[in-house]
Amino acid sequence: MASLLGLDCGLTVTKAVLFDADGTLLAAARMRVPRMMPRPRHVERDLDVLWQAVAAAIHEVLERSGRAPADVRAVAATGHGDGLHLLDRNGRPLGSGILSLDSRAGALVARWRAEGVAAEALALTGQEPHAASPAALLAWLRAEEPDRFARIGHVLSCKDWVCYRLTGEIGTDRTEASTAFADWRTQMWSRQALELYGLGDLEGALPPIAQPAELIGAVRREAAEETGLPAGIPVAAGLHDVTASALGIGGHREGIVAVVAGTYSINETVTTVPHVDPRWFLRSAVAPGTWHAMAISPASSANYDWFLDRLCPRERQDWGPEIHDHLMPEIEAAFARQSPPIFHPFLFGSPYGPEASGAFLGLRGWHERGDLLRAVLEGIALTHRLHVDALRETFPVEACHLTGGVSRHPAMAQLFADMLGLPVVTTDTPEAAAWGAALCAGAASGLLPGWDSDPRDLSALSTVTEPDPDRRAEMEDRFALYKRAAEALAPVWRSLEGAEA
Repeated sequence: MASLLGLDCGLTVTKAVLFDADGTLLAAARMRVPRMMPRPRHVERDLDVLWQAVAAAIHEVLERSGRAPADVRAVAATGHGDGLHLLDRNGRPLGSGILSLDSRAGALVARWRAEGVAAEALALTGQEPHAASPAALLAWLRAEEPDRFARIGHVLSCKDWVCYRLTGEIGTDRTEASTAFADWRTQMWSRQALELYGLGDLEGALPPIAQPAELIGAVRREAAEETGLPAGIPVAAGLHDVTASALGIGGHREGIVAVVAGTYSINETVTTVPHVDPRWFLRSAVAPGTWHAMAISPASSANYDWFLDRLCPRERQDWGPEIHDHLMPEIEAAFARQSPPIFHPFLFGSPYGPEASGAFLGLRGWHERGDLLRAVLEGIALTHRLHVDALRETFPVEACHLTGGVSRHPAMAQLFADMLGLPVVTTDTPEAAAWGAALCAGAASGLLPGWDSDPRDLSALSTVTEPDPDRRAEMEDRFALYKRAAEALAPVWRSLEGAEA
């Protein structure tokens, strides 16, 4: 029986997921890929270790599925966007990959804002540069590591590196290409964008652009030996993971705000009528002539993971993936109590700029761990609300489609419904981004009629959570407090930033 393999390379975990042609999940394998933080603001990953994790996950998912490897009709990858994955001119990693949680280029971005470069970039590329954008990181490398910069052969994204190891082909897709150096009008590379950042000599390092559901190569012999896949299996270009997630949950269409409560706070809506605004990135959607307005910040469940890693290490070890279910009674009890603390989930970045930092406010001696966990989860939802409000000022939004690690529990769907004041649709798609990639693989190989031809009955897989009228007023008050506190803390954040520097 024909199957499709979707690879999802996130900021923490890399997954290989095998699907039947009807969308049934056959098996999944997950490998945690360690992050390195060699200095403050530097968040990196070894590219060879990432590939080894991908190869091991593919081996494992093939074994778990019970299907013959030859049944795999096609493969596609998705991965975190932004950051920087460099190869030298021999096709070898040029240092560690830089993840989209990195903020080393924050001061450079602030200077670009002050000098008007950011405004020019917004008009040309549909987005202002941020600290983890390829533009900012490449400009930082040119200034701080000129020897490494001079050896750049290819500028890739995370999933482009995986595709390269699978096929030996250098390339990217339209969704990844739109992260920094594409003209939003043409949706193609722009030399003017490179020159704006002083990077014009890198034009030859930018990879060819394919459509997400276009075949770009086949599994080469060396990759077949490492993964257990037969050589020659077609590989599609794939796509940016947040676009893949929206596609996988049926949220890649107009009138829907797709919210991915993952490592990043992702809030996006598809449009055929593009609007440029500094509050969101205007990036290419899957089809030509469509765009994704993405209001994002690195301020979502990475904060929850940090809390678990730092303050619940024993529980993390003992309970493993079930830790969320074990902690939920504490969290639900905290939601029933009054006067909870508030948390700004800005440990890795924020929608308020690179100077903002995370903090609990209103913390008292009688608060328990559950109160802090509630504050973290509520802070995540508050930040998503900030982004969603920006989008719905311009784009029609009728409902929210929610996915991401912290969204799987019904209590979180209710929190988002109450916070956003929108019906929240959760779809029984345990690996949404991998399925979005698999849809592109299926379309590219001819197994499916098109990338938008999801064979599943989405209505049967979806749960709709309506806002609770009694909780809406409370959430409005919390949101007002969240914003007021952020505005008041701005000078404090600047002072703390200066002290850290």
